[in-house]
Amino acid sequence: MGRKRCVGGDGSKMAAGCCGVKKQKLSSSPPSGSGGPGGGGGGSHCGGAAAAGGEPGALPPPGGPRLNGIGGLAGGAAGCALSPPLPPSCGGGPAGLSPPASSLLASPGSGGPGCRKMVVSAEMCCFCFDVLYCHLYGYQPPRSPRFTNDPYPLFVTWKIGRDKRLRGCIGTFSAMNLHSGLREYTLTSALKDSRFPPMTRDELPRLFCSVSLLTNFEDVCDYMDWEVGVHGIRIEFINEKGSKRTATYLPEVAKEQGWDHIQTIDSLLRKGGYKAPITNEFRKTIKLTRYRSEKMTMSYTEYLAHRQHHHFQNGIGHPLPPYNHYS
Repeated sequence: MGRKRCVGGDGSKMAAGCCGVKKQKLSSSPPSGSGGPGGGGGGSHCGGAAAAGGEPGALPPPGGPRLNGIGGLAGGAAGCALSPPLPPSCGGGPAGLSPPASSLLASPGSGGPGCRKMVVSAEMCCFCFDVLYCHLYGYQPPRSPRFTNDPYPLFVTWKIGRDKRLRGCIGTFSAMNLHSGLREYTLTSALKDSRFPPMTRDELPRLFCSVSLLTNFEDVCDYMDWEVGVHGIRIEFINEKGSKRTATYLPEVAKEQGWDHIQTIDSLLRKGGYKAPITNEFRKTIKLTRYRSEKMTMSYTEYLAHRQHHHFQNGIGHPLPPYNHYS
């Protein structure tokens, strides 16, 4: 982009998250000094003392902040730290970014010639469904999965219905071992996202699960030095009361909303609790960190079909949900 970059960011030290918002109507180019878009948030939260939005003065829970899908702490979420083992996840899935449903359960692959192999996999989504299913039906937690247990910052996102409405999204910028991290945030995002009621059994058939692993953190000196649809961004700013606030959007948010750079920044500022007029001079004071995400999405239908196929050979210790129950 030809813009000067500052020292590289450290994802493990960051703690604010965001992955989806209810649709907001924004002008294509908000004027300098305007109140900025997204001022009411449409039910989206952002933060506590150190993360944007959410419950005013909310404190991070023990072990690091748990962040809702809109750029802030999951208000009051004590987390769902589980100590039992995990399921024998669902066999290998392809490595890639949000592939179409028809290819989700194909053979593992890479991002193409010259691209490194992705870490995220369909197996991780399958594991999240196993964890949620076992919890909702009162079965023993599934056993440990076969995919890597390397540490990554991560988010688990739930959407529901044909229109894929956001149903829960919480994650962390602190790198966590994937087995325990996905187990924890599967349940935290499904049950503890303060924007939504806890998930129920009846909703399972309409769910979509996405796992996002965050990588390539870079601090940049220019708040415009990031690409819509490619980078997630985390901003840090001082609000009108002199308090430091942060907020973040995952890479897909701005593109899904149809926002440009300014609209995205202004929406984050509003969700971070900034209430004063937003000027171009103020935008220049923002500290911005950009990052990338590896994302995989799976529907409950795909999960169910895969579990049916692998049930006996994987030795999963709980019964499959009956198809006629969900018809």
